[in-house]
Amino acid sequence: MSNILIIKHGSLGDLIQANGAIKDIKNKFPEDKVLLLTTPHYSKFMYSCPYIDGVLIDKRLPRWNLFYLFRLKKMLNRFSFSKVFDLQNSSRTSFYKKVLFPNSNYNSWSSSETTLPSNTTKEEFDKLSVLERFDHQLKTSGLNTKHTLKPNFDWSCSDISEINSKFKLGRYIILFPFCSPHLHLKKWPHYNELIKLIKDELKNEYKVVIAPGPNELQE
Repeated sequence: MSNILIIKHGSLGDLIQANGAIKDIKNKFPEDKVLLLTTPHYSKFMYSCPYIDGVLIDKRLPRWNLFYLFRLKKMLNRFSFSKVFDLQNSSRTSFYKKVLFPNSNYNSWSSSETTLPSNTTKEEFDKLSVLERFDHQLKTSGLNTKHTLKPNFDWSCSDISEINSKFKLGRYIILFPFCSPHLHLKKWPHYNELIKLIKDELKNEYKVVIAPGPNELQE
């Protein structure tokens, strides 16, 4: 049995998008141990994912923190990973490839860089949707991408009947306006208009529920 590493730091939306790719990776290596390297915010949540066998935590401290890099490298080396799937595809994980996995090659490290289509620049490739990029990356790495383009997050569902009963929701539409605090400009600005449209069109057929992030409650 070998150890397989998937790197996906977050955010939550990114992990949801990567869910199908993670499932396809596990299906490719059913007898191996598939571990996820992610940030502390999502480690507890991803422990419940049925497609991985364990979660490793990366605090993503500054790269100049050599003591942290040494500890991270020591932790990862314990597992002697035979294959790494970099689903983060960031400058940080490219740095990890060079520093933490210096002996990695095309066969042992799968990323958008190592699987970049011929005659295509990274800038051009990144114009594709994230799911299309995952699909190409995994196919080029020899995987059957049955689920990559259709991520299914049903495993994360939990019983909310108590909440439903408390607020007498009945049939409802839930909106998630949150985004990373440092990427506030990415937040869609038309939620009020959308809510008005829903109420005007559907009358009282549905209730509208908002689930803001911790820093968005007042807003």
